[in-house]
Parts: sequence; C-alpha cells; structure tokens
Amino acid sequence: MNTAAPTRIQKKNRAVILDAALDMFSTHGFRGATVDQIASAAGLSKPNLLYYFPTKEAIHAHLLERMLDTWLDPLRELDPDGDPLEEVLAYVARKLEISRTHPRESRLFANEILQGAPRIHAVLSSDLKALVDEKIALLTQWMDERHIARVHPYHLIFSIWSLTQHYADFDVQVRAVLGSEDPFEGAPDFIETLYRRLLTPA
Repeated sequence: MNTAAPTRIQKKNRAVILDAALDMFSTHGFRGATVDQIASAAGLSKPNLLYYFPTKEAIHAHLLERMLDTWLDPLRELDPDGDPLEEVLAYVARKLEISRTHPRESRLFANEILQGAPRIHAVLSSDLKALVDEKIALLTQWMDERHIARVHPYHLIFSIWSLTQHYADFDVQVRAVLGSEDPFEGAPDFIETLYRRLLTPA
C-alpha cells in the first residue's frame, strides 16, 4: 500500500477536480452530473480523474462530508457562556455568511436533501440531530431563564436555516427581483432586526 504523501501536483489536481465537481453537482444535481462533465470542466482526462476518485459517488461523498462540516460549524460555535441573544444573532450572521461565501455548497446540500438525502441520511439522523438537540437544550434553558423570548426552539432553528440559505439556493430569483442591488448588502441588517425583535424578551 502506497502511504507516500501526495505531491503538489496531486494536491492541485484533487482540488481542481473537487471544484469542477462542485460546479457540476450544484448545477445539475447528483443524477444530472457525469464523470465526463466533471473531467472536462477540470481540464483532465477521464482516466486521470478516476486515478484520484474511483467513482462519481466518491467525489460527491467527499464534497458532502466537507460541506456538512462547514454547515454545522456555526451551530457548534453557539457559546453557552455568551450573551444569549447575541449568540443567536451571531449564529444567524454566520449562516448568512456561509450562503454568501459558499453558494455552490449550499445548493449541493439542498439538492441532496430534495432527493431524500440518500447519501447523508444516516448523518442527518445521528450527528446533525445530536448537535441540534444539544443546542435546543441550551436555547430552552435561555428561554426558561428569560434571556430570550420563548418561541418553539426547533422551528426557530428551521427558520434560520431556511431564511439564510434562501440567498444561496434561490440566488437567481433573488437577484432577478433585486436587479442591480447586492442581496447581501441589505440582508444582514434586515435579518438581524427580525430575530432581535422576535427574541428580545417582553
């Protein structure tokens, strides 16, 4: 078994393949994207691509694993020792920033979910659920202590996901309606105001 560290060229080629695959999967979905399309977009031959990743499934799995880490990190950062309202607002801001900086990854994830999550369902019902349940307990504690207003904690999380990810998953629609206005200029202030008013205790 070859355990040698990858060369600079190998690292570069893997990165090029993953970037091209992200374009194809986020645009066409898993079923619509092909190895030939990915190889062409990467500027590599199909055999060369298959040297790095034996199947389309292997490329897709790698991208999803990487995306899940990125997607869950903002929730992991919710700090029990921080100011409760500011912690939630910071989480919202981090999620919106991911939509701005990782729109292709967001659409990749959305496509997987719309197909019934066949490749990540086990992770959703284990790692994701465990993390969400942990943070729901924290949100509930903050509500019980009247640091933030009482709302349904799970639906609060769902609303944050849907509202912030809308800017990535429906980017074409958002930009068509706004015209020349950058959606990420007005979105942060609007969304912070929305959740601040919702969660500030009466």
